[in-house]
Amino acid sequence: MTTPPRVALVTGGSRGIGRAIVRRLSGDGVRVLNLDLQAPGQLENGEHYEQLDVADAPRARERLATLAREWPVTDLVNNAGIVRPATIEDASEDDLDAVVAVNLAAAIRCVQAVLPGMKARGYGRIVNISSRAALGKPLRTVYSITKAGLHGLTRTLALEIGHHGITVNAIGPGPIATELFERVNPPDAPATRRIVESIPVRRMGTPDDVAHGAAMLLDPRSGFITGQVLYVCGGMTVGLGHAA
Repeated sequence: MTTPPRVALVTGGSRGIGRAIVRRLSGDGVRVLNLDLQAPGQLENGEHYEQLDVADAPRARERLATLAREWPVTDLVNNAGIVRPATIEDASEDDLDAVVAVNLAAAIRCVQAVLPGMKARGYGRIVNISSRAALGKPLRTVYSITKAGLHGLTRTLALEIGHHGITVNAIGPGPIATELFERVNPPDAPATRRIVESIPVRRMGTPDDVAHGAAMLLDPRSGFITGQVLYVCGGMTVGLGHAA
């Protein structure tokens, strides 16, 4: 089968892990449609940015349907996500609604938008950006629920649409040195040093580490990998650390 020209839809592609994925795909010659609330500092080659709140169900559903008709999307990266740290006692209904809307419902909405085109072409790659927190992490009650939900979505979709030539996988990043992480965890702080020391490879991960994993799963040659969760975590999921 001849692989169609690659066009990737990436949600939350303007900062952090999403930005690294956009850069990597662009460098690999993939046209990228970046949907984010904020514009990137500079567009990559072949990148088109559009402002969109993927949690705004009516607006997002309408715009995604139009974009799916205009762009022959072959690759989907569900990266947009938010965190509202709280214990189970402190987690509110508002926290639950907000995090589910971005981390889980938006991912389903994006899949539904691009799936008809992927089926028609008999080809597709879907990668859901999850988190090591799906395995459990203190103060991540709502967040971990949504990321674990992405694992269920990944496995179910892999079974449902694999015969259409579409693979579905997830990536579970561990401790990644994004701008947000470094604001909350200064490099020289004792807590940050403890995190690094708990990682078997003894360094923080980078957004490029996650982008490399995503690029591999999105590659046309990865057609026999589906329904899997790839932990890009420096080995932390092998042990019992809680530092993602």
